[in-house]
Amino acid sequence: MNNTPTTDAFASDAPGLLAGKVAFITGAGRGIGAAAARLFAREGARVLLAARTEAELKAVTEEVRAAGGSADHVACDLADAAGVRAAVDRAVALYGRLDIAFNNGAAIQRPGPLDELPEADFDHLYTVNLKSVWVSMVAEVAAIRATAQTGAIVNNSSIGSLRANPELPAYGAMKRAVNSLTESAAVTYGPEGIRVNAIAPGGTLTDMIRAWEAESPGLLERLTASIPLGRTAAPDEIAQAAAWLLSDRASYVTGTVLRVDGGARA
Repeated sequence: MNNTPTTDAFASDAPGLLAGKVAFITGAGRGIGAAAARLFAREGARVLLAARTEAELKAVTEEVRAAGGSADHVACDLADAAGVRAAVDRAVALYGRLDIAFNNGAAIQRPGPLDELPEADFDHLYTVNLKSVWVSMVAEVAAIRATAQTGAIVNNSSIGSLRANPELPAYGAMKRAVNSLTESAAVTYGPEGIRVNAIAPGGTLTDMIRAWEAESPGLLERLTASIPLGRTAAPDEIAQAAAWLLSDRASYVTGTVLRVDGGARA
């Protein structure tokens, strides 16, 4: 059975997939994060968007509100642990609770072999792509415990974490570590009713992959050739998977790294 809501379903009075929930999303100014903000709000959640760029956040927030959704935003640099914790606290201050979180924000590395990656770039990838996920989860678990008491977290990983990744070796390594954090957190917090999962997107048309294409011409053509569905994903398709995992319809799913890759890893 296909549970993906249609346009008509969005326009109806039926309860949304995330109705009544308060959601926190990182990297929400563009790409998958912005798509998630629009989708989660459309599905009934009150959403707090977090990212570095105020103008992008404001634009997405206004778009959500214009469509009838409930959203606000907070500027947040994922490299600043105190700022990440403050952003999560802001969701509780605004809405009185936290139910769900999508840790989506990430940085990309310049493609190339690992010995050509500057140490400073490696450190930045660690801080943004791994440490910030840990910091976010710690703050989110505390907020869920203190308010909603049960809830769900989804971390955005990558299919590049599931295999050798010679073009993006540090990026793939950080995302593989995110998978481990996700599984450990699922076991730790499952008894409290807090589910933790990850999604592993394949090729998705975002600014990040366009930047990678600029560094490695022909990348999109190579990616598409490896995808059984014959195309890359739209950001909304990745957001749909995150929304389902965060919803009560996935109430018995935790500790999973869900591939959303058009069959690329089949």
